[in-house]
Amino acid sequence: MSAKVYVGNLPFSFTDKELAEAFSSFGEITEAVVISNKYSGRSKGFGFVTFASKESADKAISEMNGKEVAGRALKVSEAVPMESSERGPPRRDFGDRRPRQSESSDENSEE
Repeated sequence: MSAKVYVGNLPFSFTDKELAEAFSSFGEITEAVVISNKYSGRSKGFGFVTFASKESADKAISEMNGKEVAGRALKVSEAVPMESSERGPPRRDFGDRRPRQSESSDENSEE
């Protein structure tokens, strides 16, 4: 059974490949992802590593939490699914918004 690990306080220059390499000694990795801003592409400073086994994930957590990488102490813990309420309210769609009152009064005065 696979297990996902949260890795925080990553150097902003870290890539998915470097993240996988940093954790490869603990066991088989099925995925390693550094989370980045979807607009700028810049790293957000955290990522996730998915191990093929829970034992590998536990070993990585115990040995890598607090370890310094490129001058930054990593924060490594078991990944916890984010609850939908933590994401905030859903965005509202204003696509069918009526024109402002001043705009509609301008249109009426032209007739």
